[in-house]
Amino acid sequence: MTDAGRSVGAPGTGGDLADQAEGYLLWQARIAEAERLARDFTARMDWLTTSQRAEVERHHVEDSLRRARQDLERVAARCRSLRGEYERRYRSLRVRCAGWTVAVCAGAVLLAAVFLVR
Repeated sequence: MTDAGRSVGAPGTGGDLADQAEGYLLWQARIAEAERLARDFTARMDWLTTSQRAEVERHHVEDSLRRARQDLERVAARCRSLRGEYERRYRSLRVRCAGWTVAVCAGAVLLAAVFLVR
């Protein structure tokens, strides 16, 4: 699996293995669906010979799986892009929050110092 599909849990917790198993099972389900759709597609073509039917089904499955892989790669790329964007925003928010906290604390200390001097 790509980095976008990896678990963010602690290493050694089995998250990566579980993700890989889930990905494998999902891909096998996609293959089975593509094969079923190919059989449904060729079932309407009763004039095909057995070898022609098998060839059309094979091409149909290959095309379907190629498109599915491209879709998954686009989704994974978008996930990586969003993750980077969210990490940048979170870092910026943390800096702003820390800045405001320091400013408020400094203001409170300054205000306390003014009232204690009087």
